[in-house]
Amino acid sequence: MTPEEVQEQIGTFRERYQQIVTEIGKAMVGQHEIIEGTLTAMLAGGHVLLEGVPGLGKTLLVKTLSQVMDLPFQRIQFTPDLMPADIVGTNIVSESPTGGGRAFVFQKGPIFANLILADEINRATPKTQSALLEAMQERRVTAGGHTRDLPQPFFVLATQNPIEMEGTYPLPEAQIDRFYFKVLVEYPSPEEFSEILNRTTGAAVPEPQKVVNGEQILQMQQLAREVPIADHVQDYAIRLVMATHAGTPHAVDAADRFLRFGSSPRGAQTLVMGAKIRALLRDRYNVSFDDIAAVAMPALRHRLILNFEAQAEGITADQVLSEILAAVPRDPKVVAAAGA
Repeated sequence: MTPEEVQEQIGTFRERYQQIVTEIGKAMVGQHEIIEGTLTAMLAGGHVLLEGVPGLGKTLLVKTLSQVMDLPFQRIQFTPDLMPADIVGTNIVSESPTGGGRAFVFQKGPIFANLILADEINRATPKTQSALLEAMQERRVTAGGHTRDLPQPFFVLATQNPIEMEGTYPLPEAQIDRFYFKVLVEYPSPEEFSEILNRTTGAAVPEPQKVVNGEQILQMQQLAREVPIADHVQDYAIRLVMATHAGTPHAVDAADRFLRFGSSPRGAQTLVMGAKIRALLRDRYNVSFDDIAAVAMPALRHRLILNFEAQAEGITADQVLSEILAAVPRDPKVVAAAGA
């Protein structure tokens, strides 16, 4: 592509992104970091785990996204009695309208949509949660002895409550690793509280409108993959991930002290893709160190497994990541000097 074509595509990318954000803003107040994190993961082709106490707008965000994006949407309310077939689908006996014969016909479950809201995902049993594993990783499901592809693009946006643990089943590490980002939904500011009350107790607010379709989202995903990244910037992402591997020469002190296990290679992939999208949103066709550092929290926080000492002292994964970001140098010359 010529520089002019690149700039034009970046402009289109940012324009579509801004249209999405503007329409979401009709329904949601504030939460700009949460919205950017969610959209960044989706534009990277990944899934998002939204964690926060009830009433902060997690479900509202996903429902609004379904209104803004012209994509088939399904909401799955996870409960302890939900079965895998309720998600994937099952074979049913169907009678022929003409010959009177009977045959097994596969009835698709709600997973066969582009945008899936997995509401309160940690309320379902591990057997049911595992039904999402293949779908999230392979974009296909196997049922009734046949493998079926899911529609593209395909996103799972899951919510969970971090404080209500009765009747819940913590997500296994293998499934948590399938989520591109884990986004923490925080309380709104006093000003945002006021605006929320004005909107929800006053006159009707405008309804979000559809502004992008599936083909346009796939185009945005493709452009993001084409953003170049310099070797020394990619090396920074690798060193951040390796710094989480406790007990290795690459680990920083905080990792050795507080982590049982660090991030998988998916963490490095997520850092790079998330940074590419952040660069495009800031009108750049190259990835900087700041882009990598900016997406480190949502990309890695759910991929760190804390040890007993961290749990006893109340240390969080975010605190460990903050120390890792402070300890790992960005400049490769500093690394070389330290090695010497």
